[in-house]
Amino acid sequence: MQYPNRFIEDLYNQERIDDYLESLRAKGLRYRTKIIISGDMLEVEIYPINPVWKDNKGADRERTVNPTRKAQRDLNNKNTRKQISRLIHANFSNKDIWLTFTYSPENMPSDEKEAQKDIQNYIRRLKRYISKNGLPDLKYIYVTERVINEDTGKVHAHHHIIMNFWDRDKAESLWTEGGRTQSRRLQPDDMGLEGLARYISKPETKEGNRKGAKTYAYSLNLKKPEVKRSDYRMPRTNYKLSKKRVSEMALNENRAIEVLEDNYSGYKLMPPMSVKFSDYTAGAYISARLINKTPKGA
Repeated sequence: MQYPNRFIEDLYNQERIDDYLESLRAKGLRYRTKIIISGDMLEVEIYPINPVWKDNKGADRERTVNPTRKAQRDLNNKNTRKQISRLIHANFSNKDIWLTFTYSPENMPSDEKEAQKDIQNYIRRLKRYISKNGLPDLKYIYVTERVINEDTGKVHAHHHIIMNFWDRDKAESLWTEGGRTQSRRLQPDDMGLEGLARYISKPETKEGNRKGAKTYAYSLNLKKPEVKRSDYRMPRTNYKLSKKRVSEMALNENRAIEVLEDNYSGYKLMPPMSVKFSDYTAGAYISARLINKTPKGA
């Protein structure tokens, strides 16, 4: 039997492994699958439909568990990174560009509100140019990064923006706050545009008296990811998800990859795959991401 990577830390804790195995065999356990399609990226989430509590006090214990501030912040950051990644994959391809704008010292914004005003004014100028020249409606996602000196209150800011405007020279020329401008064509790799998504949505940091902060925004005309759910079988396939089959996937990573790539033909797994267990309810929670082998923008 091949255990997934998450079991490595528990290999010397036989009680823990026995608990996982018992959890997978719980009576009445049924599973649901949700898929999220964002352009060339396909996410698969497999989880129990009905909570089967491990003991009579389980439900009460779970309700009393409150996340710490750090845990909640980490969860919020994780969800934001997922949202950014999904919107990027659903709306942009190698035909599009991303730019970074910085400031000259004399134009550095004094606070967050001024930095937001600068990038929003840039977008207005770009939209006017697009309208005047009969170009396709602008689609964009932007991230404003700020580093704040907590002792002096001074702010250093820069912006990243991903958009479907293809004239890089013109896009750079419309930034009027000095500093450096850099534009690049989007270049999907074996992980699609995940590398870019991770880069612009990396967690906020704090070092000494310097605190990082970020603001995200996107145009309202972006396509939203497609979400489908199904009980007992995997959406868009005829593969029935019995308790036994989910157990095989949870305990054998190679088997999980085989099932996912066979049923979602044309896609390949983007590592890592995640297998988790709850301390309170039975069953496995499996999540994986796959990428189209033939990108639609290619």
